[in-house]
Amino acid sequence: MKNSRSGGNRRMLLGLAAAVWILQAQSLTAVTLESRTLRAWSAYVEATERRIAREIESGSRFLALDFQPFSLADRELRTIASGGIPVARMATFDPRGREFTVDGGAIHHWRGCVLVPGANLEEVLSRIANPGPPDELQEDVLDSAVLGRGPDWLKIYLKLQRSKIVTVVYNTEHLVSYRRHKEGRASSRSEALKIAELEFPNSAREKEKPQGSDHGFLWRLNSYWRYQQVDGGVLVECESLSLSRSVPVLLEFLIRPIINRTARQSMQRTLAELRDRLIRSRRQKIAAIGLGVASR
Repeated sequence: MKNSRSGGNRRMLLGLAAAVWILQAQSLTAVTLESRTLRAWSAYVEATERRIAREIESGSRFLALDFQPFSLADRELRTIASGGIPVARMATFDPRGREFTVDGGAIHHWRGCVLVPGANLEEVLSRIANPGPPDELQEDVLDSAVLGRGPDWLKIYLKLQRSKIVTVVYNTEHLVSYRRHKEGRASSRSEALKIAELEFPNSAREKEKPQGSDHGFLWRLNSYWRYQQVDGGVLVECESLSLSRSVPVLLEFLIRPIINRTARQSMQRTLAELRDRLIRSRRQKIAAIGLGVASR
């Protein structure tokens, strides 16, 4: 029995190694973002945004997690209250209740939520609308800059690094818009206006590839945020949509777990880093106030 199990494990590892090798070989070839793939993405985004709008304006409930069955929502809230960051894979369906078909691509849809303890909504919104210095960047953000701003919007540049089976670097530009709702509630929407994969990144030979004609690991990226004041702090929820090239059907069962695990970890890391930055900012502000009082 033991030999049989170890033999099965070896075959699984060999199969995974072969799948990784094939995927790496495929990643060396460029693919083109086709119009049919973009149409499917647009339809998916429109349906998702209609659902988000309904939830935000619904009244008593606000966060996406609130619209689950009570037992699931209660479990997530308990995890969040204890410092955890629950992450869930999501899906949007067409008007007939069927999954969207995305020819030539794959849509990745995830949601996560974190509690920023001791914070208030105004502090959170102010900090998000005024990004910090380079030393406070997220792990996968290599550089950033504010390109423009208005009363309820922000245009930013981010140099992103994504690592799954291979590492890819992008120049990206994002338009972030903000909305306030009922007292203690706010939301924001971020859309990537530009995603350009880089050849020879972080070197003197660095240059952008034509958008939509690259390795196809990241073609589109939207994120939707909700902020709610609660007893003990602010709940920050993020819902992320991204579009990439499709996964070969024969490798789906081997590659999909890797992609899902990476996406889950990325969401958790993003929210954890945001929480930690906000906590540090609040502590620094309190310390500065204390120093000001002590000097008087």
